[in-house]
Amino acid sequence: MPHKRLTTFLLFFLIAGLARAQAPRILYSEPEKEDSRRTNFEIIGKMNGNFLVYKSNRSDDAICIYDSDMKLKERVKLDFTPEQQLINVDFVAYPDFFYMIYEYQKKGIVHCMAAKLDGAVKTMTAPIELDTTQVGFGASNKIYTVINSDDKQNIMLFKINSKDRDSFIFTTLLFTRDLILQHKDRMPLAMEERNDFFTDFLLTNDGELVFGKFLRQNYNEYITRLSMVIKYPDSSRLSVTNVALEGKILDEIKLKADNTNKRILLNAFYYKQKRGNIEGLYSLLWNKIDNTKIREVSSLFNDELRVNAKGQDGSLRTAFNDFFIKNIIVRKDGGYLVITESEYNTSRGNAFNRWDYLGYGNPWMSPMDYYNYSPYGYWNSPWNRWNNGTNTRYNAENIMVLSYDKAGNMDWSSVIPKTQYDDESDNMISFQLVNTGADLHFLFNMSEKRTLMLNDQSIGPDGKITRNPTLKNLDKGYEFMIRSGKQVSGRQVIVPCLYRNYLCFAKIEY
Repeated sequence: MPHKRLTTFLLFFLIAGLARAQAPRILYSEPEKEDSRRTNFEIIGKMNGNFLVYKSNRSDDAICIYDSDMKLKERVKLDFTPEQQLINVDFVAYPDFFYMIYEYQKKGIVHCMAAKLDGAVKTMTAPIELDTTQVGFGASNKIYTVINSDDKQNIMLFKINSKDRDSFIFTTLLFTRDLILQHKDRMPLAMEERNDFFTDFLLTNDGELVFGKFLRQNYNEYITRLSMVIKYPDSSRLSVTNVALEGKILDEIKLKADNTNKRILLNAFYYKQKRGNIEGLYSLLWNKIDNTKIREVSSLFNDELRVNAKGQDGSLRTAFNDFFIKNIIVRKDGGYLVITESEYNTSRGNAFNRWDYLGYGNPWMSPMDYYNYSPYGYWNSPWNRWNNGTNTRYNAENIMVLSYDKAGNMDWSSVIPKTQYDDESDNMISFQLVNTGADLHFLFNMSEKRTLMLNDQSIGPDGKITRNPTLKNLDKGYEFMIRSGKQVSGRQVIVPCLYRNYLCFAKIEY
């Protein structure tokens, strides 16, 4: 009997030890004197077992190489960049090399260049010029947008000339993963209304450029007209198809490419009346091969879903009015997940409503001259436009995950409850999504006894939520800028942190 008790006792501690061994591990980099909260950065990814991070302090551009323990191996200054300050930088990373695509202006010409570098940040070839644009001497913002397909076999560079308000000119350059130019096209797109906007832009694995063009009434209100636009790789024109909304009033539109099933998923919250309350989710399943509609589905949010989604002081009627779509994940079977989060601001006792967000949240709008406007600020947050010295509180609350089958019918829904706020910026609130394949992990800061603690809750394939133990190694004074993190492998995520106002980075490993 004592022998059996001893065996059970040892087995218990063996299981407990395995559980501890499998818990997420956090490792921090040491703060560097060059890097402050004002440092611009981009997490490039994992290469040869190391982690690469681009940092820019005014005209000082460097890439830091961290080892598996987040010890700085080398800070490589980029000696191939021009004397002129870079306007914008994008990265496309592969397992053994990466591209740094950058813009700078010399006199009245904006140059878009690409450098190919290995894991040691050594140039593999001399930087090449991808394109140039003549601009006015006063221009200082980015002109080019870089997108890549999910498999990274296609890379596209494009720019939009909006000087003629009635007809925008798109210039697209499609490259292979080796930066071999496949097609360069220059195409007009008629803009019928002053309040015509664009959705986000996608590049499919087959090389199609896909986006939506829509009419938003009164600049920052509801969407009443929508067209799907596709640029096929073997065509020199934009294929435009109108979508019959049949009286539906849509909110902000999010697109996602379903490369396995050769289709595009479009999702948006919808209303029954102008400036009304959000009633449900509108889903459009689109055939990208011939630019036609497959099916549209409107999922009405019932009272049970509203009870789960609303905050403590919210009402059923307005339960989803502060929710925004943050991620769309496509499953192999054609089903998909829509991940949403409640976000709102208050300033001097007045709340920014949904229409305030929509007026500032979508950069692709026709009144802008894209030769003097930066569509993507790669180190800026949209909320920072309100952080101008006024007393503004940034709030991020519950996360709602909605699961749909291939036909667009809802399978299940789950809510991760949380309450976050910050009076300085939005950097410490919201969440970071980590997809381990088996589960979706949601990492977010929560205030406990005036200290921010990093929480981890996960959702399984059946929608079941698991509240995981608070992550260890959190008592070093590091503040996680969790929303700005990046998943760099199947079970690793790099997250920027602040330590006594110095910028550093943490690796969270599952």
